Order: sequence, then structure tokens, then C-alpha cells
Amino acid sequence: MATPTRDGPPPEVTDEQLAASYDDPRFTELKRRLFRFIVPATLAFFAWYLLYVLLSAYARDFMGTVVFGNVNVALLLGLGQFVSTFGIAWGYSRYASRNFDPQATELHDAIHYGEDR
Repeated sequence: MATPTRDGPPPEVTDEQLAASYDDPRFTELKRRLFRFIVPATLAFFAWYLLYVLLSAYARDFMGTVVFGNVNVALLLGLGQFVSTFGIAWGYSRYASRNFDPQATELHDAIHYGEDR
């Protein structure tokens, strides 16, 4: 049997091949790398968001403190929520392209084309 070429869609993968890939140490490592970024980033963002909500509810005087002009602490922290969201998305993109995508491509090729680089 000839090795499939990369022209067109990848060859069909059987359920048995997919099931076997779950036991592959490369897949386990891939999941570990993903969770190493996702879990801390999610917990940090949730804590940051919860802090903002709690300050808004219970520290109204602090949140109303004028920083300059019509800008108060609440507005700056609210805008910080957007900035941190984009920062996490940018950070994940960089992390994935360096630590996740190359190994995912390697595993994909091994499953679909029977190749190990």
C-alpha cells in the first residue's frame, strides 16, 4: 500500500486509529501543554474579573475615586478587563504557535499519513 499524498483532503481515519491516538504519549503531552496554559490563564482571569465585580459591589467609594477628568478607578479597571482579554488571546496565540501547533501537526500527520518527523 502506498503512502497517501498530501494532495486533496487527508485520508479517512478509522475509529480504531483515533482510539489508539488517545494512548499515544505525544497526545498526552499535547494535552498537558494545552492545560499548562489554559488552566492558569483561566484562573487568573476569573480572579481578576471577580475582583472587579466585588470592588464594584462593595467598594463603591474606591471605584468612584477620580483619577483625572471624568475618569475614575471603575472605568480604568473596566477597560483593563478588555485589555487583559486581548492580552490573554495574544499570549495564547504565541504559546500555541510555539508549544502546541508543531506537536499537533506532527501527531496529525502520524495519524493521517503514517508519518513521524
